[in-house]
Amino acid sequence: MVDLTNLQQDLINNGFTIVNEVFNDNEVNALIDVIDNTDQSDIVFRKTDDLFAIRRFLKEIPDIDSLVFTDNLKSIIKRLFGNDYFVVKSIYFDKPEKSNWFVAWHQDLTISVDKKIDVPDYGPWTVKPNQYAVQPPVQILEDNFTVRIHLDDTDEGNGALKVIPGSHLKGIYRTENINWDIETENICKVKAGGIMIMRPLLMHASNRTTTNKKRRVIHIEFSRAVLPDEINWSEKTSY
Repeated sequence: MVDLTNLQQDLINNGFTIVNEVFNDNEVNALIDVIDNTDQSDIVFRKTDDLFAIRRFLKEIPDIDSLVFTDNLKSIIKRLFGNDYFVVKSIYFDKPEKSNWFVAWHQDLTISVDKKIDVPDYGPWTVKPNQYAVQPPVQILEDNFTVRIHLDDTDEGNGALKVIPGSHLKGIYRTENINWDIETENICKVKAGGIMIMRPLLMHASNRTTTNKKRRVIHIEFSRAVLPDEINWSEKTSY
């Protein structure tokens, strides 16, 4: 059983932690097989030379739920965060071997909801195909967390996340205000079958691929927040 003491301290102090060997090789291969054999013609499947992404991943591929939420993963989540959290967003990212795609420094400042409507303390809004996103009060972002399931060995050569430890404690932290005289960049190397858990306000980025190795990640966001009556989580589901 995973020792949670250090993981909890990592999350509190640094805003992220890494746990390897959460999924075994057979479980990873089963996830990849279901994804590869899914009809990818819908608009939520975004495919270019640099990126293949599936928005609303768990809703679009419902057969994958039991493969994602293994007893091992559920145990880690519940032991770290308790029983009150639920899934609110899921995306699959596939950065191909020759991808030039990179992601600049940012925080994950929005949540996915079912409609766009004026709600006090919620905004600004963005609209993507079949999805509305809005920036909620910062207290919600501080309490949410994300689990990233890695289907490939990931390091600095194939787009591993790089993060600024402790940046989740600074509220809304604008890129132009990053002081590199005091901040430290950390590369989050994760083995295939491992997970990275992070807070949305953790400042993070990723580089272009340089080693001709794939980087496939299942990204799942969790919350326990009750939204105003006017809006609902667009992907709310138990696990």
